[in-house]
Amino acid sequence: MPVVLRKFFNNINSNTIRTMSKKSKIKSTDKAKDLKTQDVGPITKDKSNNILISILAKPGAKQNGITGITEEGVGVQINAPPSEGEANIELVKYMASVLGLRKSDVVFDRGFKSRSKTLKITGDISLEDVRSKIETEITNT
Repeated sequence: MPVVLRKFFNNINSNTIRTMSKKSKIKSTDKAKDLKTQDVGPITKDKSNNILISILAKPGAKQNGITGITEEGVGVQINAPPSEGEANIELVKYMASVLGLRKSDVVFDRGFKSRSKTLKITGDISLEDVRSKIETEITNT
């Protein structure tokens, strides 16, 4: 190989040497703690500190009730037909009564025409209180 090419390739190789980044100072136990503090499941908080509840609505039931909590959402059976938004109105009334809030504190975030809905709770209630009230309603039903 000619001297000129050898010098060229040596310069390229010496300029492109990269070092590996240093390891993160976060230990694996710290990562596990962070995962525990994150909101997981159907009851979470948004950036505005409002509580969001994912609902799996079951309209047309004999009585209102919460059927269970899964990763996809909170199962709620509604005693109203799914036509003309009657089930949505009844869902807001029922969830407000379960949580002990005013109807104006429970509003739709999405899913007005779907069975998978998201309710936004703007009232003065904590995430733990919402979970405990929903769980007590499940045991009472």
